Amino acid sequence: METIDDPSRQGILYLIPSPLGENAPMEVLPLMIRKIIEDINHYIVENEKEARRFIKRIYPKKDQTTLHLYPLNKFTAPEEMLTYLDPTKEGISMGVISDAGCPGIADPGAEIVKMAHRKNITVRPLVGPSSILLALMSSGLNGQNFAFNGYLPIDQSKRKKEIKILEKKSFDYNQPQLFMETPYRNDQLLSDLMTTLDRNTEICIACDLSLQTEYIKTHSVKQWKKLKISLHKRPVIFIISKDPLSI
Repeated sequence: METIDDPSRQGILYLIPSPLGENAPMEVLPLMIRKIIEDINHYIVENEKEARRFIKRIYPKKDQTTLHLYPLNKFTAPEEMLTYLDPTKEGISMGVISDAGCPGIADPGAEIVKMAHRKNITVRPLVGPSSILLALMSSGLNGQNFAFNGYLPIDQSKRKKEIKILEKKSFDYNQPQLFMETPYRNDQLLSDLMTTLDRNTEICIACDLSLQTEYIKTHSVKQWKKLKISLHKRPVIFIISKDPLSI
């Protein structure tokens, strides 16, 4: 039987958010994150180069040679993660850093957080920007009941079928459906939305969130068809909602 360690003798696992783009980190992050970065030397990171760059931007005086970085991404084998949290057994606190946004939200960090709970390690999430929540907040769509669906299928026929399924869910449950796309395929996805959805279905496009180039609009399909917009290589959250009252 697995034993539960005493959390009072262990380090804490901090979930450290990062900016969604190239804006200055402290424009969108609370000051307490600077103190956390100053004190912690062990980090579980999505990308080592990006993590080092982020840490340097937050706390330039940090001695990079003191850092211990553990990679956590789609290439990390499950067995590699088994020892990642070992420093906490010695009372050493650790941080989880995503490339952008909040660890554990559309991010591989969730696996290490699950492991921390199993080991009875205290998990402490820190406040920061989440593109998913920022998009929903600014969409004007139902924030009481919604679903995030990650990436839609790459194959166009399968993607269009999935779009219809999500549209039906939004109608049946009054539940806005959120999803995203690899930035260089955004325009193709938007084209598929235009040709697949009902003309009265609403689409929110939330692009470059928290950046100077931020763009957020919610329109019906018939309204979007009158507009010209390029989303190529820009981070976007898409939300669709088919309101029964609009039928």
